[in-house]
Amino acid sequence: MRLFGPQPSAALLLAFLCALLPAAAAPPADDRGRAPPRTGTASRIVTLAPALTELAYAAGAGGKLVGVSAWSDYPEAARRLPQVGDSSRLDAERILLLKPDLLLAWVSGNPAAEIARLEALGLPVYAVEPARLADVPRVLRAIGALAGTGADAERAAAEFERGIAALGVRHGGGRPVSVFYEIWDEPLLTVSGEHIISDVIRLCGGRNVFADAPLLTPAVSWESLLAANPEVIFASVSADNEAAARKLRKAPSLRAAARGRVYSVPADYIQRATPRILEGARRVCEALEGVRGER
Repeated sequence: MRLFGPQPSAALLLAFLCALLPAAAAPPADDRGRAPPRTGTASRIVTLAPALTELAYAAGAGGKLVGVSAWSDYPEAARRLPQVGDSSRLDAERILLLKPDLLLAWVSGNPAAEIARLEALGLPVYAVEPARLADVPRVLRAIGALAGTGADAERAAAEFERGIAALGVRHGGGRPVSVFYEIWDEPLLTVSGEHIISDVIRLCGGRNVFADAPLLTPAVSWESLLAANPEVIFASVSADNEAAARKLRKAPSLRAAARGRVYSVPADYIQRATPRILEGARRVCEALEGVRGER
């Protein structure tokens, strides 16, 4: 005997339970101001820059990647995926063969003409421009919404935000320290105040001596560097090349070099706008704190 009338079907129960769950966050417009592709949850994703590959994995969508750009070397699994060209020259034919339902693009790194050509071929594109530390968790959440991995993306985003906030509390209130950041040695390239690396320097209580430069990554002369005479110099280096840092350390006319304040930072820890920039920020903050502690 049924005490409570007809028993609901399994399908009805599932529908009822799903109705009680919060709706998945819809992805926002991309950084071109365009609405996200209306293709449902992405299951075949191609990333068009190494940082986007890292972000996709961090957002829990690594298993949905079917193609990546050249130099996508982190995490290790990314090395085994088909490559579709570098960020500036993309192989449209190879991308089409992979049948992606989402391309993750880099606004300033991928030529607009290349992206327009891919969109003209009917490929859905979501383009981002992570230019500030706060953009890293924002982009993680957007990728999670696009790929249906929102819970993983939220965990990664929240962890990153906690780490950045802790560094700001610990290091951001001290005496400002003047900083030069070298991203290349010939020509001598640095970053303006609009670059995410400058955001790291500010977070740690530093002052970028070329913050007012009009270009994002301006070339500067040795004369202008000598005139700025920063207290600290950071040189971005690859794992097997510290030549740039060694060259700067041999410039005794620079105050930072004379006092042993030229530090190397692995490029992947600070030049890619990914969760790994938190490790780069820790290294910058520790170095600047050490300078403040000197008498």
